[in-house]
Amino acid sequence: MNRQAQGVVLLLLGGAILKASLTDMYLRYVKAGLQPFLIAAGALLVVAAVMTIWYDLRHGSTLDTECADGSHEHPDSSHGHREPRVGWLLIAPVLGLLLVAPPALGSYAAGQAGSALSSQQVSDFPALPDGDPARISVLDYATRAIFDEGRSIGDRQIRVTGFLSAGPDGGQLLTRMILSCCAADARPIKVGMNGGVPRGLTDDSWVEITGKYSDQRGTDPVNGDDIPFIEVLEWRTVPAPAEQYE
Repeated sequence: MNRQAQGVVLLLLGGAILKASLTDMYLRYVKAGLQPFLIAAGALLVVAAVMTIWYDLRHGSTLDTECADGSHEHPDSSHGHREPRVGWLLIAPVLGLLLVAPPALGSYAAGQAGSALSSQQVSDFPALPDGDPARISVLDYATRAIFDEGRSIGDRQIRVTGFLSAGPDGGQLLTRMILSCCAADARPIKVGMNGGVPRGLTDDSWVEITGKYSDQRGTDPVNGDDIPFIEVLEWRTVPAPAEQYE
């Protein structure tokens, strides 16, 4: 890999990062708060690539023929120094972002990991938001159902949104992935459903559930954590949100 090739690969990598961070694509991989850092990193790579290519076009013959000991070879020499070919592997993530664009983690990842509910640090439970039903996150409902035994929910109707994943008893769970930094540390929050549960839908289908607190509990077969349940009153399919992680 010569210096100009390095510049082209850097340009492609920086451009791919900018493309992802200036659209909703980056939300499939990292938290929304990291967008400014992604934009800065992509812009820095693009600037470095342009400077590398420009500098090599102006001074390429001198750079390519300079030896490690400070001596110089003739420009026609076949022994010009190049970087290791392993640098071409940087094209792999570029092609992944530009051509494949892997989706956010879904039901398969949720089925391979235990519920992250026991790792949540909860000290108090504020009043539910105004509205009937009250719109809350899957994580908020699950923590109130397990750690507060539904007392902060009471008889209120709540509305949550998530995707369907396979449950341990052959049914389906309402699931949402949570992350601390990026998709590499994502773990699922799983909620069982009773009552008028969704039917005829495949895993990874996104649904909006209107329901009430249920004291039923299940057990996650992966790590043995408790799985709270929600009594489904109404449900409807919805498009996957732009920000699929909580």
